[in-house]
Amino acid sequence: MNYCRHRLLGLPVLALLIAATGCSSDDAPSAALPSPEAKTAGLCRDLDKVLPSKVDGAGRTDPEPASALTAGWGNPLIILRCGVQRPPKMTDPKVAEGADADAVAGGVNGVDWLMERQDDGSYRFTCANRLAYVEVTVDAGRDSSSVLIDLAPAVKKAIPEGIAL
Repeated sequence: MNYCRHRLLGLPVLALLIAATGCSSDDAPSAALPSPEAKTAGLCRDLDKVLPSKVDGAGRTDPEPASALTAGWGNPLIILRCGVQRPPKMTDPKVAEGADADAVAGGVNGVDWLMERQDDGSYRFTCANRLAYVEVTVDAGRDSSSVLIDLAPAVKKAIPEGIAL
C-alpha cells in the first residue's frame, strides 16, 4: 500500500515538472550578462531605473536572464547591456581618423557613441566618455538614430561623464 501511495504522489509532481518545462520560453531572446565592478554595476542599476518604457515606438521586453544590467525593446529586440568592456575599436586610431569602414564615432543628443557595423548587418553602439560603457544592439533595417535619441536622456541622467576603466 505504501508503494501505491508513493507512486500516486509522484504522478502530480511529474505532471507539474512537465508543465513548468513546457511553460519555459526557449524562444525568449537572451543577452549575455556583463560582469562590471561594483561601482559600475551601481551606475547600471541607476540607468535601469530611468530607461524609457518605449524605444523607437517599441515597448520594453527585457531579454533573459532578467537583470538590471540588460534591457530590451520590441521584436526583434533592441538590446541594451550596461557595464560591458570597452570595445577594442574605441581606441583604434583608424576609427578616429575615419579610416575604418565598419566603425564610426559620433554623438547623439549629448551622448558620444562608437557605431560598429556587425557582419549580419546589425549595429552595435557603445557610449563613450561616460563612467560606464553602455552597449546597444540594433537589428539591420531599424532606424538606429531614433533608438539613440530615445536612450540619450537616460544615459545622460544615470551615467556621469568621464572615462570608464
